[in-house]
Amino acid sequence: MKRQLIALCLIFIVSAGACKKDSNEKIDTEYPVIDISTADAFPKQCSVVKRGQKFNFKANLTDNAQLGSVSVDIHHNFDHHTHSTEVSDCGMDPIKTPVKPFLLIKDFSIPAGQTSYQVNAEINVPADIDPGDYHFLIRLTDKEGWQTIKGLSIKIQ
Repeated sequence: MKRQLIALCLIFIVSAGACKKDSNEKIDTEYPVIDISTADAFPKQCSVVKRGQKFNFKANLTDNAQLGSVSVDIHHNFDHHTHSTEVSDCGMDPIKTPVKPFLLIKDFSIPAGQTSYQVNAEINVPADIDPGDYHFLIRLTDKEGWQTIKGLSIKIQ
């Protein structure tokens, strides 16, 4: 019985050691980065887009290990709620009740294995939506699951 218990303990110790990560393997604890500081990045805080027209969403995305996914959420801000991650504030229209607000939630693919990627995606703004204050939220997630959100205030005219 004693030998069986010792053998069982040895099997447990060996198998537990096999589950450990290699001590040289670095654990990713860094958030990915959304960079809209370049001259051609769009939109930026307080940008204006037109109903019935297209614009290109452009941003530089980076991560220390590997990028995962990026998505955009455009929704009205007629009630003056906030998600902004920017310091500067935009002049806002008076509070109003939405009639036909624009809502877009869309994922954009990032090729596998990338640590740097420039997203350049066309977005169509319908002609018949309510003009006014909107939020443009960018969500970037790396392969480990760390997420960065950039919240921009924009106007749709």
